[in-house]
Amino acid sequence: MTDIITALIDGETISAGEAPIPVVNPADDTLIVELPEADDATVDRAVAAARRSFDEGAWRAMAVEKRQAVLRRCADLIDAAADMLADIECANTGIPRAQIRNRSILRAADNFRFFADYIGQSVGALYEQNPDYLTFVRREPVGVAALISPWNSPLALGSMKIASSIAFGNSCVLKPSEQAPLGISKLVSILGEAGLPEGVVNLVNGRGASTGDRLIRNPGVDVVTFTGGTPTGRVIMRTAGELLKPATVELGGKSANIIFDDADFEQAVDGALLGIFTNNGQQCLAGSRILVQRGIADRFIEAFVERARKIRIGDPLDAATEIGPLVSQRHMQHVLSFVPGAGAEGETLLTGGRRAPQFDRGCYVEPTIVRADSNDRRVCQEEIFGPFAALMVFDTDEEAYRIANASRFGLVSYVWSQNIARIMEAQERIEAGIVWCNTPMMRELRAPFGGYKDSGVGADGGAACEAFYTRQKTVTIPRRPIALRKLGV
Repeated sequence: MTDIITALIDGETISAGEAPIPVVNPADDTLIVELPEADDATVDRAVAAARRSFDEGAWRAMAVEKRQAVLRRCADLIDAAADMLADIECANTGIPRAQIRNRSILRAADNFRFFADYIGQSVGALYEQNPDYLTFVRREPVGVAALISPWNSPLALGSMKIASSIAFGNSCVLKPSEQAPLGISKLVSILGEAGLPEGVVNLVNGRGASTGDRLIRNPGVDVVTFTGGTPTGRVIMRTAGELLKPATVELGGKSANIIFDDADFEQAVDGALLGIFTNNGQQCLAGSRILVQRGIADRFIEAFVERARKIRIGDPLDAATEIGPLVSQRHMQHVLSFVPGAGAEGETLLTGGRRAPQFDRGCYVEPTIVRADSNDRRVCQEEIFGPFAALMVFDTDEEAYRIANASRFGLVSYVWSQNIARIMEAQERIEAGIVWCNTPMMRELRAPFGGYKDSGVGADGGAACEAFYTRQKTVTIPRRPIALRKLGV
């Protein structure tokens, strides 16, 4: 790869910076590029470009139909560049190329099409109960948005932030994760061909503690959104709060996947495997705590372990690969640190638990399953963020809900049962922002996506994004000339 993008500002590519960041291919540990970090002056320049673009108003004042057309051209450009984007993203993240090409990039294009459709249907509110006045509420774009995207699905999640922020007339500055900046940086450069006015979408690359912090603190930034780890989310919320900047943070998860004894057995096995091993297990919505009712536990665990052992680990460029390498050596060691040692109390390793031995290089980890005797075990409480499932057995529905809710996270949950009454009870009792019933991951962009507790604050989705990226303005007009009291007469 020859492109080195420190920043994209006003349509100009900047390739000079400081404190080089090594970007490594996790499939073979080779250096792809050393990415210069955007310095403070570059970050400030990016924010100034976004601020100027917003204040001049070419984008926010553009007729909705024209803005929709630009957003749809963004989607078309992503489709046209899908193979190139898939190659870059695969090399940078280790996610199987087939999953990137057939899921992440389709989602990236859909994000722009969805918000193009959404803004064509947005409505205000009118209050006419008062006989003397009409009061209406309109929404205006908030200004400049700082967007900080994650490394585990850069194209899908980074594009969601861009599309949702600019659709309502804002300008933005995106900072990708320094671990996986290449695919989303390329996508931003492609968007320049869609007809966006200069300065509407800008990008800076760098570390969170330096470039990200500078971006959040810049007085030209009005709102902040972040997707990533909970500890970093706390820092960002604290910083934004001190500056009275609204912020949304979508953070970690330790999602419960509840398999009741009346579930469609084969569907539940398939769904549980997809829920934890898709995207190399590196997803906040992974069903990483699998709770199985005792009546089917032995049969389910046997089938689940057998299938996990057959998952194809390999080169992420191979279309047959189901799990590729984890994103980095450091993250691989983090995941392996949760494997119980010999004689570990309360935890039994059922399969995996080691670096895949068939590879001389790369960050390959075998699909790993641990059975735990208590939800208090470390593998059940901490986010591992890899192809690593913790299995527990429960007896009663009440016990399942208690275990599911005994977590500091509350992003998503999964429920498998063919009893509609049980499904309705479960979705009411589970403390999570999203509950998927008899299905693995299904993202409805019209609905809010956000978690409870340590899984974040705020949500993505049509109305949720509109509420975050716009401000309400109440306007009151007399219906007819009104008589005012006369002071000082």
